[in-house]
Amino acid sequence: MDRVERYGEIYAAAFSGEPWNDPWKTEDAVIHVKELLESKQSYGLEYVIDGKAVGFLLGTSMLFHYGRTLEINDLAVDPQYQGQHIASKLLEHCKDDMRKRGIVGLHLITGADSYLPGFYEKHGFKKETEVILMGMEMS
Repeated sequence: MDRVERYGEIYAAAFSGEPWNDPWKTEDAVIHVKELLESKQSYGLEYVIDGKAVGFLLGTSMLFHYGRTLEINDLAVDPQYQGQHIASKLLEHCKDDMRKRGIVGLHLITGADSYLPGFYEKHGFKKETEVILMGMEMS
């Protein structure tokens, strides 16, 4: 199995469960991961146990007037391996990498009604007060 397919499996399993409960199909998750990895400004980390990827972090960087930032698009851990601090290790490694690369900020979007904001706050993230996420359904 290639890396993108494995990431798709992890993504579908992780985001189909709590707290998201999104009905991801593995084949759609593979496309999602592939699209992120094909970006010229993509960044990725994986966590491997016994030669098998069990978690990953994917992001894309973008230049703004104040410097380059990284948007963490996905942080996913295979549900069979959750609770082993894998997400924390991936996030901390990412932060170290970004400091070394001169990245001025990290951003991410997460669910408001779950334990996830507390997880990210524990790792130094703060709730933005100067910007809001706006969306629109296209029907």
